[in-house]
Amino acid sequence: MRADPRTRATLRWGGAIAALLVVQSLVTAAIVWALVNASHAHAIDQALAGDCRFFAKTPAAERREEVREMLTRDIHRERFLGLFDASGRLIDGNVARLPDLPPGRARIVTTAVAPTELPGKTSDVARLSVCPLPGGERLLTGFDLDDAEEALHLAGRAMLLGLLPALVLALGFGLVAGRRAARQVDTVRALTARIVAGGLHERLPVERRPDSFGLLAEHINAMLDRLQVLVADVRGVGDDIAHQLRTPLTRLRARVERGMREARAPADFQTVAEAALTEIDQLLGIVAALLRIRELEDHARRSRFAPVDLARVAADACDLYRPTAEDRGIDLVCRIDTAAPIEGDASLLIEALSNLLDNAIKFGPAGGRVTLTVERSAAAITVSVADEGAGIPAAERDLVTQRFYRGRHDCQGAGLGLSLVKAIADMHGLSLRFAEQGSAVLLVMPLRRD
Repeated sequence: MRADPRTRATLRWGGAIAALLVVQSLVTAAIVWALVNASHAHAIDQALAGDCRFFAKTPAAERREEVREMLTRDIHRERFLGLFDASGRLIDGNVARLPDLPPGRARIVTTAVAPTELPGKTSDVARLSVCPLPGGERLLTGFDLDDAEEALHLAGRAMLLGLLPALVLALGFGLVAGRRAARQVDTVRALTARIVAGGLHERLPVERRPDSFGLLAEHINAMLDRLQVLVADVRGVGDDIAHQLRTPLTRLRARVERGMREARAPADFQTVAEAALTEIDQLLGIVAALLRIRELEDHARRSRFAPVDLARVAADACDLYRPTAEDRGIDLVCRIDTAAPIEGDASLLIEALSNLLDNAIKFGPAGGRVTLTVERSAAAITVSVADEGAGIPAAERDLVTQRFYRGRHDCQGAGLGLSLVKAIADMHGLSLRFAEQGSAVLLVMPLRRD
């Protein structure tokens, strides 16, 4: 019978964490053991070197007395001392003879010695040094390792006794941590499964005081929030296209069908085809405008931003719409101050101003005036487009920037102009506002104060 996937994940995570902690405990124990051994050997070597320096400075006549005095003070009988003449004959000490060592400089070695004052022992292991003295004599100095080895043995046993609980704790902690990690991963897996099934509202739980996984869950939730908004926007665009195109397409089909039924001559068929093409172009324009708004809302064109002279953009928009205004008997007035360059897309900004000018010329009173103003103050750059009409009622100002909203049903258009203007303004950090009195529509960019 195969184990449950969650159980396998728990064992896998727990085993990995436990193995890491076990290895850490073993490495720590090995380092401590090595340091204890090295510290003990270093202490003995320092003592042996000190003996050699002391006897090298001691007059030859006093060396024998010093050896005997040091052995008398050694109540634990852990010291080996032997003073030998140049021929290797013992002068005094508790060692019968010199060990077989290569001649030359004093070296510290661990080797066997022949003690003379340890009852029942004719051989022992010691860490010792044989150093030459002035006058040709040699000094053997060393320490018995029996007590040291016993102490190290006790230290090793104590370390093992301490290591066993540490290993048990490591295994237990690893299993607990592995189970928790597996549970958290399983939570994310279950969430993604529900999201794939269509539950875009699902979110990961986050504790009041989140740990590292909680912080990750917060970021995942923020990503899901953004994803839900984008999916809703895409669905909204699709719904808008379906809703807004259903009636025009139905009307177009009926008109084409009626025209084909009533046509009697080739010229009649041509008239029907031209009318159909005109309406198809209008429908394609609606679809293009919707997709363009969607693109702007995604900020897909920010990578192409560059410094733009807003005053120059406004002047170009005025030049573009002056002939249209003259054809409709509108006096187009442009009052443009020098403005600071802003980061943006010049083609999008001129498109936004063109939409505002087109609305003002279209909805303003015949024979009236349309004014485009660019003003710069210490706090902001303001672009204003106003006609001499009453403007948009206050109750509709939050609605006119929605897609397909038309405050007046006797006018042409799909109701996407101000939606496009708002999308461009948001992309550039501009605020789209309506004047409290009159028809002025404002684009305001606050200036940063360094």
